Amino acid sequence: MAWRRSAKCSPFLIWRGFCPFMKRSTIYLNNETHSYDVFTLFLFCGSALCSMFEVHLPEPKRGVLLEMYVQTVYFCRECNFKKEQTSALLSILKSIHKANVETPLNNIEQCSKYCKDLLLCHSVRRPPFSINLFSFEEVGCILNYIHNSYLRHYKLYKYIFSPQVKLDLSLTYSGTPDQDEAPTEDSSAPDVENVLEKETEAAPKTDSSPQTQEESIEDPEGATLDLKSELKALIEKEVREQMVLVSGQLDQRMKDIADQHNNARESPPTRPTK
Repeated sequence: MAWRRSAKCSPFLIWRGFCPFMKRSTIYLNNETHSYDVFTLFLFCGSALCSMFEVHLPEPKRGVLLEMYVQTVYFCRECNFKKEQTSALLSILKSIHKANVETPLNNIEQCSKYCKDLLLCHSVRRPPFSINLFSFEEVGCILNYIHNSYLRHYKLYKYIFSPQVKLDLSLTYSGTPDQDEAPTEDSSAPDVENVLEKETEAAPKTDSSPQTQEESIEDPEGATLDLKSELKALIEKEVREQMVLVSGQLDQRMKDIADQHNNARESPPTRPTK
Protein backbone atom coordinates (compact mmCIF):
# COMPACT_ATOMS: atom_id res chain seq x y z
CA MET A 1 0.00 0.00 0.00
CA ALA A 2 1.05 3.59 -0.55
CA TRP A 3 1.09 4.52 3.13
CA ARG A 4 3.50 1.69 3.84
CA ARG A 5 6.00 3.14 1.44
CA SER A 6 5.52 6.55 3.00
CA ALA A 7 6.16 5.10 6.43
CA LYS A 8 9.41 3.55 5.26
CA CYS A 9 10.60 6.77 3.65
CA SER A 10 9.67 8.95 6.61
CA PRO A 11 8.85 6.87 9.71
CA PHE A 12 5.83 8.52 11.34
CA LEU A 13 7.01 12.00 10.26
CA ILE A 14 7.68 13.03 13.88
CA TRP A 15 10.27 15.79 13.91
CA ARG A 16 12.55 15.42 16.92
CA GLY A 17 13.87 18.96 16.64
CA PHE A 18 10.40 20.31 17.29
CA CYS A 19 10.40 19.45 21.02
CA PRO A 20 12.98 22.14 22.04
CA PHE A 21 10.93 24.66 20.08
CA MET A 22 7.81 23.70 22.06
CA LYS A 23 9.69 24.05 25.35
CA ARG A 24 10.94 27.53 24.46
CA SER A 25 7.51 28.64 23.27
CA THR A 26 5.52 27.36 26.24
CA ILE A 27 4.84 30.87 27.54
CA TYR A 28 3.41 31.77 24.14
CA LEU A 29 1.38 28.67 23.32
CA ASN A 30 -0.36 27.80 26.58
CA ASN A 31 -4.04 28.57 26.92
CA GLU A 32 -3.59 30.80 29.97
CA THR A 33 -1.34 33.36 28.25
CA HIS A 34 -3.50 36.11 26.79
CA SER A 35 -1.51 39.21 27.72
CA TYR A 36 1.09 38.83 24.98
CA ASP A 37 0.49 40.57 21.71
CA VAL A 38 -0.69 38.43 18.82
CA PHE A 39 1.81 40.07 16.50
CA THR A 40 4.65 39.15 18.86
CA LEU A 41 3.41 35.57 18.91
CA PHE A 42 3.33 35.51 15.12
CA LEU A 43 6.88 36.84 14.82
CA PHE A 44 8.21 34.42 17.41
CA CYS A 45 6.58 31.38 15.83
CA GLY A 46 7.66 32.48 12.35
CA SER A 47 11.30 32.95 13.30
CA ALA A 48 11.42 29.70 15.27
CA LEU A 49 9.79 27.67 12.49
CA CYS A 50 12.05 29.31 9.92
CA SER A 51 15.17 28.20 11.80
CA MET A 52 13.85 24.72 12.60
CA PHE A 53 12.54 23.94 9.11
CA GLU A 54 15.51 25.67 7.44
CA VAL A 55 13.31 27.88 5.29
CA HIS A 56 15.82 29.80 3.18
CA LEU A 57 13.66 31.10 0.35
CA PRO A 58 13.23 34.55 -1.20
CA GLU A 59 10.07 36.54 -0.76
CA PRO A 60 7.18 35.97 -1.27
CA LYS A 61 7.85 32.21 -0.99
CA ARG A 62 9.29 32.53 2.50
CA GLY A 63 6.35 34.53 3.84
CA VAL A 64 3.74 32.21 2.35
CA LEU A 65 5.44 29.10 3.72
CA LEU A 66 5.86 30.54 7.21
CA GLU A 67 2.25 31.70 7.24
CA MET A 68 1.16 28.14 6.46
CA TYR A 69 3.27 26.72 9.31
CA VAL A 70 2.18 29.35 11.84
CA GLN A 71 -1.49 28.84 11.06
CA THR A 72 -0.98 25.10 11.53
CA VAL A 73 0.52 25.74 14.98
CA TYR A 74 -2.52 27.89 15.85
CA PHE A 75 -4.82 25.09 14.75
CA CYS A 76 -2.95 22.56 16.90
CA ARG A 77 -3.20 24.93 19.85
CA GLU A 78 -6.97 25.26 19.41
CA CYS A 79 -7.37 21.49 19.25
CA ASN A 80 -5.11 20.97 22.32
CA PHE A 81 -2.74 18.71 20.42
CA LYS A 82 0.35 17.31 22.10
CA LYS A 83 3.88 18.13 21.02
CA GLU A 84 4.17 14.87 19.07
CA GLN A 85 0.86 15.49 17.31
CA THR A 86 1.81 19.05 16.39
CA SER A 87 5.16 17.87 15.09
CA ALA A 88 3.56 15.13 12.99
CA LEU A 89 0.93 17.45 11.53
CA LEU A 90 3.55 20.02 10.52
CA SER A 91 5.59 17.29 8.85
CA ILE A 92 2.52 15.92 7.07
CA LEU A 93 1.64 19.36 5.72
CA LYS A 94 5.23 19.90 4.65
CA SER A 95 5.23 16.56 2.76
CA ILE A 96 1.94 17.40 1.02
CA HIS A 97 3.28 20.81 0.00
CA LYS A 98 6.46 19.24 -1.36
CA ALA A 99 4.45 16.73 -3.41
CA ASN A 100 2.27 19.54 -4.75
CA VAL A 101 5.07 21.77 -6.02
CA GLU A 102 7.12 18.96 -7.57
CA THR A 103 5.30 19.41 -10.88
CA PRO A 104 3.44 22.31 -12.52
CA LEU A 105 0.75 19.87 -13.68
CA ASN A 106 -2.55 19.29 -11.92
CA ASN A 107 -1.97 16.66 -9.22
CA ILE A 108 -4.63 17.53 -6.64
CA GLU A 109 -6.02 13.99 -6.68
CA GLN A 110 -2.58 12.53 -5.96
CA CYS A 111 -2.00 15.06 -3.16
CA SER A 112 -5.39 14.26 -1.59
CA LYS A 113 -4.65 10.54 -1.68
CA TYR A 114 -1.17 11.15 -0.26
CA CYS A 115 -2.70 13.18 2.60
CA LYS A 116 -5.13 10.38 3.46
CA ASP A 117 -2.32 7.80 3.37
CA LEU A 118 -0.17 9.86 5.76
CA LEU A 119 -3.05 10.37 8.19
CA LEU A 120 -3.86 6.66 8.02
CA CYS A 121 -0.22 5.91 8.80
CA HIS A 122 -0.51 8.02 11.96
CA SER A 123 -3.94 6.90 13.17
CA VAL A 124 -3.79 3.07 13.09
CA ARG A 125 -1.61 1.07 15.44
CA ARG A 126 0.25 -1.45 13.34
CA PRO A 127 3.97 -1.46 14.19
CA PRO A 128 6.28 -0.96 12.42
CA PHE A 129 4.13 0.35 9.57
CA SER A 130 1.88 2.80 11.43
CA ILE A 131 1.21 4.33 14.83
CA ASN A 132 -2.00 5.51 16.51
CA LEU A 133 -0.96 9.10 17.09
CA PHE A 134 -4.34 10.65 16.17
CA SER A 135 -7.83 9.50 17.06
CA PHE A 136 -10.64 9.12 14.54
CA GLU A 137 -12.21 12.46 15.51
CA GLU A 138 -8.85 14.21 15.31
CA VAL A 139 -8.20 12.76 11.86
CA GLY A 140 -11.55 14.09 10.62
CA CYS A 141 -10.79 17.52 12.04
CA ILE A 142 -7.32 17.51 10.45
CA LEU A 143 -8.76 16.50 7.07
CA ASN A 144 -11.18 19.42 7.15
CA TYR A 145 -8.40 21.82 8.13
CA ILE A 146 -6.02 20.65 5.38
CA HIS A 147 -8.78 20.79 2.78
CA ASN A 148 -9.96 24.27 3.75
CA SER A 149 -6.54 25.82 4.32
CA TYR A 150 -4.37 24.14 1.66
CA LEU A 151 -6.12 21.94 -0.90
CA ARG A 152 -8.69 24.60 -1.74
CA HIS A 153 -5.82 27.00 -2.51
CA TYR A 154 -3.42 24.51 -4.05
CA LYS A 155 -3.32 26.45 -7.33
CA LEU A 156 -2.00 29.53 -5.55
CA TYR A 157 0.72 27.49 -3.83
CA LYS A 158 1.59 25.82 -7.13
CA TYR A 159 1.74 29.19 -8.90
CA ILE A 160 4.11 30.67 -6.30
CA PHE A 161 6.43 27.70 -5.72
CA SER A 162 6.46 25.85 -9.06
CA PRO A 163 9.18 26.84 -11.52
CA GLN A 164 8.04 28.42 -14.76
CA VAL A 165 8.23 26.17 -17.81
CA LYS A 166 8.78 27.63 -21.27
CA LEU A 167 7.93 25.52 -24.31
CA ASP A 168 9.48 26.08 -27.74
CA LEU A 169 7.07 24.46 -30.19
CA SER A 170 7.84 23.84 -33.86
CA LEU A 171 5.32 22.22 -36.22
CA THR A 172 5.96 20.41 -39.49
CA TYR A 173 3.16 19.55 -41.90
CA SER A 174 3.14 17.02 -44.71
CA GLY A 175 2.66 18.36 -48.22
CA THR A 176 4.52 21.64 -47.76
CA PRO A 177 7.10 22.55 -50.42
CA ASP A 178 10.69 22.20 -49.28
CA GLN A 179 12.91 25.22 -48.97
CA ASP A 180 15.40 23.68 -51.38
CA GLU A 181 12.90 23.79 -54.23
CA ALA A 182 13.08 27.59 -54.61
CA PRO A 183 16.74 27.79 -55.70
CA THR A 184 16.22 24.72 -57.91
CA GLU A 185 13.48 26.51 -59.82
CA ASP A 186 15.67 29.60 -60.20
CA SER A 187 18.58 27.55 -61.51
CA SER A 188 16.36 25.75 -64.01
CA ALA A 189 14.84 28.98 -65.35
CA PRO A 190 17.56 29.56 -68.03
CA ASP A 191 17.07 25.98 -69.29
CA VAL A 192 13.36 26.62 -69.76
CA GLU A 193 14.09 29.75 -71.77
CA ASN A 194 16.57 27.86 -73.97
CA VAL A 195 14.02 25.14 -74.65
CA LEU A 196 11.38 27.73 -75.54
CA GLU A 197 13.79 29.47 -77.92
CA LYS A 198 14.59 26.18 -79.66
CA GLU A 199 10.90 25.39 -80.04
CA THR A 200 10.20 28.80 -81.53
CA GLU A 201 13.04 28.34 -84.01
CA ALA A 202 11.79 24.90 -84.99
CA ALA A 203 8.18 26.05 -85.37
CA PRO A 204 8.14 29.69 -86.53
CA LYS A 205 4.39 29.62 -87.20
CA THR A 206 3.56 29.37 -83.48
CA ASP A 207 3.03 32.43 -81.28
CA SER A 208 6.44 33.29 -79.76
CA SER A 209 5.73 36.67 -78.22
CA PRO A 210 7.62 37.60 -74.98
CA GLN A 211 4.33 37.96 -73.11
CA THR A 212 3.46 34.30 -73.72
CA GLN A 213 6.88 33.18 -72.46
CA GLU A 214 6.54 35.24 -69.26
CA GLU A 215 3.10 33.79 -68.55
CA SER A 216 4.42 30.24 -68.96
CA ILE A 217 7.22 30.97 -66.49
CA GLU A 218 4.97 32.67 -63.93
CA ASP A 219 2.42 29.85 -63.86
CA PRO A 220 4.44 27.63 -61.40
CA GLU A 221 4.82 30.59 -59.05
CA GLY A 222 1.07 31.20 -59.00
CA ALA A 223 0.43 27.52 -58.28
CA THR A 224 2.88 27.67 -55.36
CA LEU A 225 1.10 30.72 -53.90
CA ASP A 226 -2.26 28.97 -54.17
CA LEU A 227 -0.83 25.92 -52.41
CA LYS A 228 0.55 28.05 -49.57
CA SER A 229 -2.75 29.87 -49.09
CA GLU A 230 -4.68 26.59 -48.97
CA LEU A 231 -2.18 25.15 -46.50
CA LYS A 232 -2.43 28.26 -44.30
CA ALA A 233 -6.22 28.02 -44.23
CA LEU A 234 -6.03 24.33 -43.34
CA ILE A 235 -3.59 24.99 -40.49
CA GLU A 236 -5.75 27.79 -39.07
CA LYS A 237 -8.80 25.52 -39.17
CA GLU A 238 -6.99 22.72 -37.32
CA VAL A 239 -5.65 25.13 -34.69
CA ARG A 240 -9.12 26.57 -34.05
CA GLU A 241 -10.59 23.10 -33.61
CA GLN A 242 -7.85 22.12 -31.15
CA MET A 243 -8.34 25.34 -29.16
CA VAL A 244 -12.09 24.75 -28.90
CA LEU A 245 -11.52 21.16 -27.77
CA VAL A 246 -8.94 22.05 -25.10
CA SER A 247 -11.02 24.99 -23.87
CA GLY A 248 -14.03 22.74 -23.39
CA GLN A 249 -11.97 20.20 -21.45
CA LEU A 250 -10.54 22.90 -19.17
CA ASP A 251 -13.97 24.37 -18.51
CA GLN A 252 -15.35 20.96 -17.57
CA ARG A 253 -12.39 20.31 -15.28
CA MET A 254 -12.79 23.65 -13.51
CA LYS A 255 -16.50 22.99 -13.10
CA ASP A 256 -15.81 19.61 -11.47
CA ILE A 257 -13.29 21.13 -9.05
CA ALA A 258 -15.69 23.94 -8.14
CA ASP A 259 -18.43 21.39 -7.44
CA GLN A 260 -16.07 19.45 -5.16
CA HIS A 261 -15.16 22.61 -3.25
CA ASN A 262 -18.79 23.66 -2.88
CA ASN A 263 -19.77 20.23 -1.57
CA ALA A 264 -16.90 20.30 0.91
CA ARG A 265 -17.85 23.82 2.03
CA GLU A 266 -21.40 22.73 2.83
CA SER A 267 -20.21 19.97 5.16
CA PRO A 268 -19.68 21.53 8.65
CA PRO A 269 -16.22 20.96 10.21
CA THR A 270 -16.02 19.00 13.44
CA ARG A 271 -13.72 19.62 16.39
CA PRO A 272 -12.27 16.81 18.50
CA THR A 273 -13.67 16.54 21.98
CA LYS A 274 -11.40 16.07 24.92
